[in-house]
Amino acid sequence: MTKTLRVPKADFENLDLDSALELYGARFDVNEVNWPAEWPYAPICAGRIARSEDSLVVDFRVSGLDLRAQNLKDNGRQWEDSCVEFFVKDPSTDDYYNFEINPLGKILACYGPAREGRKKRSPSQMEKILRISSVEGPQEFEGGVFTWRVAVVIPFGLIGIDPDNLPESISANFYKCGDKSAHPHFVSWNPVDTPKPDFHVPACFGTLILK
Repeated sequence: MTKTLRVPKADFENLDLDSALELYGARFDVNEVNWPAEWPYAPICAGRIARSEDSLVVDFRVSGLDLRAQNLKDNGRQWEDSCVEFFVKDPSTDDYYNFEINPLGKILACYGPAREGRKKRSPSQMEKILRISSVEGPQEFEGGVFTWRVAVVIPFGLIGIDPDNLPESISANFYKCGDKSAHPHFVSWNPVDTPKPDFHVPACFGTLILK
């Protein structure tokens, strides 16, 4: 099954980011439990996505057990923390881009055609990604329910797209994980059909319609 989501253009010029997302953003739910026998837990994870003239805006909202935020710099081991992720395929090459974001807004951003041999974005490229987060760190709490939010504004140029020549659609997926949280979990927007948790599977991406 392949899910499809239309990404609307939002009025970010005349509205603040939250208002623009509320009025125009397309909503998505990260609720596919792909490995229920071994990894049944799924926190509530939902979000909104929209585009501006030159960027994608992705906003995640999470409510679930535990809160782990130990990676305090970009391009660390963000997937070990409470983590939300956005993977997107380059429309013109075999590369795909992974953006793995912890509650502090710290991001692991890499690209390449496969899981192995991926290249990290440079510090100057990382500075181009605007982040909004609701948590200050470091944090590590086990048990209890925590609610947090993180949003990112990713320039189209960082995902291989010319903003003046948008493709009709791109392939992408949204994820929620927390490898070293007290309740590890691996949840997705579009289903992932693999024997064990693996988000690096472009064949299991859904479709985002840009125009």
